[in-house]
Amino acid sequence: MRRSLGWLVLAVFALTVQAQDSPPVPDTLQQRIAACTSCHGPHGEGGDNGFNPRLAGKPAGYLVRQLQDFQKGLRHYEIMEYMVAPLDEAYMREIAEYFASQDVPYEKHPTPAMSPAAVARGEQLVTKGDAAKGVPACMACHGPNLTGVQPDIPGLVGLPYDYISAQLGSWRTNTRSTTAPDCMATVVSRLTDADISAVSAWLASRPVPPEAHAEPPGSVTPPLHCGVLGG
Repeated sequence: MRRSLGWLVLAVFALTVQAQDSPPVPDTLQQRIAACTSCHGPHGEGGDNGFNPRLAGKPAGYLVRQLQDFQKGLRHYEIMEYMVAPLDEAYMREIAEYFASQDVPYEKHPTPAMSPAAVARGEQLVTKGDAAKGVPACMACHGPNLTGVQPDIPGLVGLPYDYISAQLGSWRTNTRSTTAPDCMATVVSRLTDADISAVSAWLASRPVPPEAHAEPPGSVTPPLHCGVLGG
C-alpha cells in the first residue's frame, strides 16, 4: 500500500513539473478555434473529404445562423452540436466574422458524369426554376453569380457535389432546418431525387467567378413568399 502510494506521489510530482515546464497555450482566436480549423481547414477553405464545407468568405450572418441552428437542435451533426453547445452569442459572432473575412483560393472538386438531360435539368432549376412546381431559381436568392448575398445568404459555387446533395437531402429528411419560415425545406420538398442530383452536379461543375464575394445587401430581391413561387 505504501509502495503504491509512493508511486502515485511520484507520478503527480512528475506531471506537475512537466506542466510547469510546458510553455503556456496562447490565448488567441486561432488557438481557440483549432477544433473548427481541424475539419474546415486553417482558413476555413474546406476539408478534403467533400463533406466539411468551405467557411471562408461566407457571409457572417449566415455562419452565425448555422451555429445557432446547431445549438438549437435545428441542424443535426453530433460533432457540431457538441462543439457549439457552450458558446455564447458574442463568441459565435466572433468566430463567424473571422471566417467571413478569410479570402483564400477555392479548391477544385470532382463532379459525377451527367447525362445531357440531367445537365439541362440542373441548369434550368438553378437559373430559371420550375414555375409549375413552385420552385424558384437558385439564382433568385443566392445571386446572379451564385456567390451569395450579404448579410446571410450563402454562395453555392465552389462547393463539392457530395456536400450540396447531402444538404439538400438533409432538408428533405428534417436533419437540417432553420427557424421559420424555412424556405429551403419548402423548396426541397418539391424536388425529386433526380432534381437534387442534377442541381448538385450542375452547381459543383460551375467555375468560380473571378469576383467570388457575396453580393451587397439589397442587391437581390428574392421572390415573394420566402423564395417559393406560388407558395
